[in-house]
Amino acid sequence: MLKIGIIGCGKIAQVRHIPEYAAHDQAEIIAFYDKTPRRAEDMAEKYGGQAYPSLEALLADETIDAVSVCVANHMHAEVTIQALRAGKHVLCEKPMAMTMDDCRTMVELAAETGKELVIGHNQILTPAHRRAKELLDQGLIGDVLTFRTTFGHGGPETWSIDPGPGTWFFNKEVAVLGAMADLGVHKVYLLHYLTGQRFAEVMADFATLDKTYASGQPIMVEDNALCIFRMENGIRGTLAASWTYYGPEDNSTVLYGTKGIMRVYDDQDYSIVVTLRDGETIYYDLESIQTNENQTKSGVIDAFMATILEGQETELSGEKALHSMATIFAAIESAKQKRSVRID
Repeated sequence: MLKIGIIGCGKIAQVRHIPEYAAHDQAEIIAFYDKTPRRAEDMAEKYGGQAYPSLEALLADETIDAVSVCVANHMHAEVTIQALRAGKHVLCEKPMAMTMDDCRTMVELAAETGKELVIGHNQILTPAHRRAKELLDQGLIGDVLTFRTTFGHGGPETWSIDPGPGTWFFNKEVAVLGAMADLGVHKVYLLHYLTGQRFAEVMADFATLDKTYASGQPIMVEDNALCIFRMENGIRGTLAASWTYYGPEDNSTVLYGTKGIMRVYDDQDYSIVVTLRDGETIYYDLESIQTNENQTKSGVIDAFMATILEGQETELSGEKALHSMATIFAAIESAKQKRSVRID
């Protein structure tokens, strides 16, 4: 039985981390901390355990084996580093950190301390994405030539623990990055997983098109990000991340191969639809993807627990996240410089 601490008791902790730990027969949540004490106290009352007055007090508790880091973006690296140094296994929410140096430091420290570092890239765990990977590896649509992937919804202000235009997602000092790091990071990690290829070059355009603060001034982070990618083997593809899809959430990926087309989460009725060159269409009816309005089990906590308890190598390790984060930072640089940027 692993003793778990929750650091940051906002929306992602409340709808995913905490309930999934509570449902796991080898996890016991014993500690909560949040900069707003009432949130931690409410979670302790609901799930048991203790609300701690400070991060330092929680990390000093030697009975805690592992923690979930669910704080705002700008604190991911700092809190993760403190937790690793305190001897805790760490599950950190995405985006991993706000600089490449911090990402590397997190990975290096996990190796030095012998503790697990897992990043919450839940999309590669969905049934349709797992099945899509199998079908791609089997060569169902041949060699992938191009792709397009999209993740867009009406914005985090409808979902945040503090809803409205004052949400921390719009605060550049706290969020640092906008839609690309919030949504685009999921799709970068997913395409790396599906294709097995590393990203080599990106041309990106970021814009703030519609989101404003209560004052009416545009928010200081992008609400839309568009990217054109070239991968190491020559595959080309596009990525769109948006907070201005004011209708149904779009979380689709379409891959175009030499033998056909695979559409994932792009059809109302079927999770995967494959159309082959000869006209044959194959339908796969699997679980629908999570949306902000429809939260289902992510599988991330199960993967984290298995990594610690069973020593299973995880596809969600901090080390494996490094390339995706390098891709995100290259896209940010491309948008700033208005030119293509190679990805190291």
